[in-house]
Amino acid sequence: MTEMEAPLSTPCNIQICEVTCDSFRIMWDMTPEDTARATHFFIDLSRKECGDRNLFKHRDVPTKLVAKAVPLPMAVRGHWFLSPRTEYCVAVQTAIRQPDGEYQVSEWSQVVEFSTGDYAMEHLEQLLHKATGSAGRLLKFSVFYRNQHPEYFDFVRRECGGLMRPALKDCSGSHGSPINSNLRGVFFSCNTEFDTGLPPRDSPYGPLRFHIPAGRLLHPDVSLYFADFYCMYTAYHYVVLVLAPVGSEGDAFCRTRLPRLDLASNPFLTRDEAQRPGEEPVYRHASDVILEVLFTEPVDLDQGSVEQISGHHQLMSLTTANAKKDPSCKVCNISVGR
Repeated sequence: MTEMEAPLSTPCNIQICEVTCDSFRIMWDMTPEDTARATHFFIDLSRKECGDRNLFKHRDVPTKLVAKAVPLPMAVRGHWFLSPRTEYCVAVQTAIRQPDGEYQVSEWSQVVEFSTGDYAMEHLEQLLHKATGSAGRLLKFSVFYRNQHPEYFDFVRRECGGLMRPALKDCSGSHGSPINSNLRGVFFSCNTEFDTGLPPRDSPYGPLRFHIPAGRLLHPDVSLYFADFYCMYTAYHYVVLVLAPVGSEGDAFCRTRLPRLDLASNPFLTRDEAQRPGEEPVYRHASDVILEVLFTEPVDLDQGSVEQISGHHQLMSLTTANAKKDPSCKVCNISVGR
């Protein structure tokens, strides 16, 4: 058997490093002889999902990447339209291209599992830019509000001493948003109706509404962050913002992960200081998008009031709990692989 015909050894000790939301670097151990002989690497990547491989691939995308042999570690980016925060399986082969175009290949390595990461700040800046383009003119508002069923408020009073405690953010919206399943908070709305300037009469979340003066949550001692922009196969687009008291655990979490917004000047939610003694600050929210504001600390029911809404509360098409983002929408999706 000539040197070229000697079998290639199986790649071993697969290592994955520098993982982002859309890329990773991979390396493995090879003998010096194989390093000198190998002309190509084959990499098989599949989503770890119910045992079905390659469900995420476009129909015309090959299941394996064939790359010319390069010094390891090798960067892999965008070839499979990698999704953020997703578990994948990967295996590799080494190969020698023959004069007839065929390949002499090694055995497949062991399969290694890894997870991609959250959106990086650069991706959130792209999403923020898209959200800015959809936000309409700023409208005045005076209260934040939260709709729930009577059982929720009964539980808060009975078991929580009247405190609405932060709950873990679900996985609704953009899959790569760093706050999903990581940050705790209490969600509030602040959108108003064009004709009345008041909160909508309807809600998909329940017939009781907690109102709290805007200044109790939006004041100079809180940080405002942009967290997400998404839709759910509808004409409505949602913008998720985080309000975290300065120096709080929530503030520390967001500081390095989310774009921070100026309270006095941003496209979504602003607080203008009073111009004269005795006047109240002016609060404004963006029109044309639905704002979801996550406040990262407990909120006492005694700071506001609970009232029955006059409209309907079965508008389930607007409910966002664990809702999946429309991946085909050109308005609110970004291309992280470029």
